[in-house]
Order: sequence, then C-alpha cells, then structure tokens
Amino acid sequence: MADVAIDLGTANTLVQIRGQGIILNEPSVVAVDRATGRLVAAGLEARRMIGRTPEGVMAVRPMRDGVIANVDQVEMMLRHFLGRVLPRGLFRARPRVLVGVPSGITELERRAVRHAVLAAGAKEVYLITEPMAAAIGVGLPVTAARASMVVAVGGGTTEIGVIALSGLVAEKSVRVAGNEMDDNIASVLRKQYSLLVGEATAEAIKLQLGSALPLEREEVMDATGRDLVTGIPASVRVRSEEVREWIQEPLRAIAAAVHGALEVTPPELASDLVDSGMVLTGGGSLLRGLDGLLSRETGLQVHRDPDPMTCVVRGAGMVLEDWPRYREVLSA
Repeated sequence: MADVAIDLGTANTLVQIRGQGIILNEPSVVAVDRATGRLVAAGLEARRMIGRTPEGVMAVRPMRDGVIANVDQVEMMLRHFLGRVLPRGLFRARPRVLVGVPSGITELERRAVRHAVLAAGAKEVYLITEPMAAAIGVGLPVTAARASMVVAVGGGTTEIGVIALSGLVAEKSVRVAGNEMDDNIASVLRKQYSLLVGEATAEAIKLQLGSALPLEREEVMDATGRDLVTGIPASVRVRSEEVREWIQEPLRAIAAAVHGALEVTPPELASDLVDSGMVLTGGGSLLRGLDGLLSRETGLQVHRDPDPMTCVVRGAGMVLEDWPRYREVLSA
C-alpha cells in the first residue's frame, strides 16, 4: 500500500508518497464547466485561468481560510492529483492518507475533509494539525518534555502551536495570512488609485515590495490593471513603503495571535522558549522582515525554516515513516 501525506492548503496542495518524497506541489485551484460542473483543469493549469476564463468556465479556489469551501470541487481536485501521482494499480489499492488541517478546524470541517479524501480514493483518512506536522517537518523534538514553538503562516490561516510530549499545550489559529495581505493591497489600489488589479498582480506586489519592517533600500514597481474611471488598462507606480503600510492590519493580527498563544503557555514551558525560540514556516513566512517583527514583539529568537512551504507535508510524511512513534500526535 502506498501511504500518502497531503498538505491541503488554501494556496497550494502538496502530496508526498512514503519512500518517494514530495511528488506534487500545485496551486489549490480548479477550473470547472459552469453548466455541467465537470472538471476542466486543476492546479497550475487552472491557476493560469483565473481572471481569463471564457463565460462557460470558472476558475476558483475550493479551499478558503485553510478549510474546504466546496467539497465536490476539492474531491475532483484531489482525485485529479492522486490520479496523476499514483500508478493505477496503487490508486485502485486505496491508500492510507494523512492530511494536515488547521488546529482551529470545526467538527463539520473535519468531516468535510474526510469525506473529500475518501471520495477521492483513500482507504483510510487520518488528520494531523498543521502546527504539529510543521514542527515534525522542521525537526523539532515534539515527543520531548521540553517546549517547542512553531508559527505557520500560510495562505488562508496562521497556525501557532507550543508543543511538548506529543501534544499541543498552547495553540492559536487565526484566519489571517498571506491572502488577506493580497486582498488589502488590491483594496487600497482600488480605493486610492481607482485601479482594479487581479489576484496574481496583488500577490506579485506583495512578493516584490512587501515587508514587515523598513528595508535598507526601499523599492518601487509598476502595478498594472484596469482604470475604474476610464475602463482602459493603466498602471501606477507603487512604493515598498506604501505596501508595508497596507499590510499592517494582518501583520498586527498575526503578532497578536502569537502573543495569545504565549500568554496561555504554562510558565515552565514558556521558560524553555527563551532558549529555543520559535520556528517560522509556511509560504507567508517568506515576507521580508516577518521574523524580525515577531522577534521584536515577543523578545524570542525567531528562526525561519530554509524550505518553509513544505514543512507540513514533510512532517506528515515523517509520521507515515514512523507510525508507532508518532501515532499519538494525530488529531481526533
């Protein structure tokens, strides 16, 4: 049987097969026929269609804020991805699947994840919280009595966990992350410059100009979209100082969530964090200066994993490799 680990993220879906490593990393996007609901494309191909589809096709993200927004679309997307990466014989064998989910997920959302994965071809479905999976993925000693702390900033959610003895002793999950920064950028451009930009453009501005703290050398770029007054294509020059101001609200929410998790951490474990600090993971952690901002706000050392976007699926894969050792970390 081919055990499969899945990081079913708002922005990207990653799949790892036990013994083979990560074999799929695609955007969590589907393109479907409006009339029939039939899948037209999934992943990178579907993402390229966002904002460019003909009238009869819609390209959408079936994941919102880290959880399933449309079960049928997620099922189609997973069936497509698993069909691509698993040989037909193994797919028919119905693999055991371990899925990373937000720590703040509701029971209804848990059932939606299980249903979608089972319908996509799994034999058994297990869940693991994203902070726990990320902590295992970066090599933190989650089974030890000493505390470890991980902050996973994804596309739809920010997950904070303080971990000891295979459990989350303090956790915080907020549905604020990279996507909200993109939305803020697009909103300000619309209100301040009367410029309508797409999702991809807003994200590109964040990646190129975004920062949590002042840069040594501030930068500029041209943002292109549609002028809401004239209705024709237009561009405006955007400065990194402006972008930093536009994303302050989600950054404050992330910092407040980290504070919230630390405030409920037992004193003995909190003292461990003075030495070990916290580890930043997730695609949102790539924002320049985020580590410095959180270090300034908490007084703790902040380390960013070298490959932050794959931590959750790597950790889930490690659980599959050593099931007896890690079985206790699975989410109910």
